[in-house]
Amino acid sequence: MTHEPLRTLYWENGSLFLLDQRLLPGEISYLECRTVEKVAEAIRAMVVRGAPAIGISAAFGMVLGARQLAAEGVGAPDMRRRLAGIAACLRSTRPTAVNLHWALCRMELRLEETAGLSGEEIIAMLEEEAQLMLSGDISTNRRIGVHGEPLIPDGASILTHCNAGALATAGYGTALGVIRAAAAAGKRLHVFVDETRPLLQGARLTALELRHEKIPVTLVADSCAGYLMASGKIDLVITGADRIAANGDTANKIGTYTLAVLARQHGIPFYIAAPCSTIDLSLEDGRGVVIEERNPSELTTLMGRQIAPAGIDALNPAFDVTPSELISALITERGVLYRPGRAGLAELMGKGER
Repeated sequence: MTHEPLRTLYWENGSLFLLDQRLLPGEISYLECRTVEKVAEAIRAMVVRGAPAIGISAAFGMVLGARQLAAEGVGAPDMRRRLAGIAACLRSTRPTAVNLHWALCRMELRLEETAGLSGEEIIAMLEEEAQLMLSGDISTNRRIGVHGEPLIPDGASILTHCNAGALATAGYGTALGVIRAAAAAGKRLHVFVDETRPLLQGARLTALELRHEKIPVTLVADSCAGYLMASGKIDLVITGADRIAANGDTANKIGTYTLAVLARQHGIPFYIAAPCSTIDLSLEDGRGVVIEERNPSELTTLMGRQIAPAGIDALNPAFDVTPSELISALITERGVLYRPGRAGLAELMGKGER
């Protein structure tokens, strides 16, 4: 039996409400964003995280920016010009996840259709587009689940990394959406969730979602993956993605590459579940991915407490890149692509508009 996932974000009475994921699992609290600056800061501070959720939040940030300009008495021509600057500001908040760029491009394309319209009409069109993204993301995730569910055998023991569930999207999830679909199909599952240092998205978020769904879950340390695989306790690995290059190289939460190497060593399928909006055909391969470097304090402190010597150097990349040859299949809303490469990704993207 499944339950409704936690609501990551929603739009109400001209405000964007974001579930503050920094407080989970201890507290469920929503941050109200009434300005684009508030949205930008929420994205930077990881109040909201996960590539699809970031993109949708930025889309509503554009709506809020347009509303602010209208309130300042800015006319329609100047509003369109200044919204370009607002989009650039939102793009700068998180550099790795391509869904942010994709969502803002969609909003800018819609903005190009507003010549001759009033400020209020521009706002209405932008809000309509953001709402379409919100509802469309949930539909996309459910289709990912439908395509991925046959890859999950009954009785499977699954390892997942970071959080690619409802909390990383508008709802339902990508990697967890596949797991959720398998559970809904009546399959017996057990999911091992690694903690995902330094911000513990696995321990705080994925474990919470699976418990909420009544799917059996066991939390393990990040360094436990090799032991689990060598012991025969893992049947497959499935994660989400933040950017997929034209050759199939995939950027995801730091530590994903390690799991892919371990899975290959032990002959275990390694799956990526992501919407086609995560595919960036303009990027030749993974070497072109900009890896976000986050504050070293995330590594030297834990829940506000210093856990490393004061003043020590720390390196805190948020993502790594898994080469395409280590990926058994890419699961998208348009189907499953085995051994993703240039030709297959180009054909996949040709099946429909992004």
